[in-house]
Amino acid sequence: MKAGEKAEKGRLTTSERALLGLLSLRPMSGYDLRQLIPQSIGHFWSESYGQIYPSLKRMTAEKLLDKKTERGKGRPDRHVYSLTESGREELRGWLRAPVELRNVARNELLLKVFFGTQVAPEEVRKHVETLREEAELERAEHAGIVRHLKKSSANNPQLPYWLMTVNMGRHEVNAKLAWCRETLQELDRLEERNKQ
Repeated sequence: MKAGEKAEKGRLTTSERALLGLLSLRPMSGYDLRQLIPQSIGHFWSESYGQIYPSLKRMTAEKLLDKKTERGKGRPDRHVYSLTESGREELRGWLRAPVELRNVARNELLLKVFFGTQVAPEEVRKHVETLREEAELERAEHAGIVRHLKKSSANNPQLPYWLMTVNMGRHEVNAKLAWCRETLQELDRLEERNKQ
């Protein structure tokens, strides 16, 4: 669950629905989910790992998940979760519902730019250049993800949808880079004006 996200009885959080979505791919243990999140939805949805196990327990109690215990030979038992038909219907209902896009982003960089008159333009420049460097790395990461997905999942029916999510990230990175270029040009002008 994300910070401030509270589950009401009978109502799932978006994070719990994300877990249903991951379990629609294949049955998994809580550990499997923890391993998969950074490689998949972790690029655009942050999860609190401490909430995975309580969420799995709650959704099992609500008959949205089945839990099978694989007895460990010399190691702890492994609990594997899979969607029930009710869980699959819950997931489908959520996927059909309108998207809630009202989340206000928390962006410390933009706060510092907004109050930028309190410091020299060079200070703001450092922050923007750091963002530009990170965005360049992110762009390379997206390209690597696309190559990996096309190679490892060429016949997977999920592939076009996975690529759509990567493309959103790619467009966001390109927008960040364009913003960095424009902002650095404006900072150049401000620095020139300050020298006069």
